[in-house]
Amino acid sequence: MVMLMVPLALTIVLPSIFVFVTVLVPESASDFQKLLDMLPVPAGEHNQQQMILGLVLNKIMPAFFLIIPIMASSVMAASSFVGEKEKHTLETLFYSPLSLKQLFQSKILAGLSVGMIVTYISFAAMMLVLEFEMLFLTGSVVMPDFSWLIIMLLIAPAISLVAISVTVRGSAKAQTIEDAQQRAVFLIFPILALVIGQFTGVILVNAGLLLGLGIVLAVLDVLLMRGAARKFTYEKLLK
Repeated sequence: MVMLMVPLALTIVLPSIFVFVTVLVPESASDFQKLLDMLPVPAGEHNQQQMILGLVLNKIMPAFFLIIPIMASSVMAASSFVGEKEKHTLETLFYSPLSLKQLFQSKILAGLSVGMIVTYISFAAMMLVLEFEMLFLTGSVVMPDFSWLIIMLLIAPAISLVAISVTVRGSAKAQTIEDAQQRAVFLIFPILALVIGQFTGVILVNAGLLLGLGIVLAVLDVLLMRGAARKFTYEKLLK
């Protein structure tokens, strides 16, 4: 349900609200101009409506979208070891010819594959719905910029690996799936800070910022993967 409801809310419901409010609310009755004064104006747009839609797609939605790979990946990873414990299959798994490190890495990569499938499907659905709504309501479309390429190819996989690594480690020590999921929730707070920064003009999402964030996350992923099972033993995992 989480992997269904969160992407549905963030890629269909929320963007649609932005589009309909932008198109249907009269310019004289809105505070859109104040938002345009705080945020950079996309090039090539000729009226306030098109400028706002460009900001929604390329400046505001990327911050919200990053919640999807975190939640989708962590939900899958939360049941990695806890699910094995609850189904009493963990002992059987330990009889396999895999080392503990390989078991951790396989759990992480399994969660990553599911999270990325959900993320890419969510992005395709969001673009399809947004472009159709823009075309139907305004007669024109706003194309995604280069920032989305960085998000989909670098940041989304990197932030998913961070969320999964943290969640899998928590799953190894947790007794319930809910307990394991709580650790990944803290990763959403920096994303919320980014969202708030966007609306206040303190932080502006651009290609340079996203590229730097992606590199930092990639380095963190390497460190987390290397130390995946360092603090655990078979005995600890069976408790």
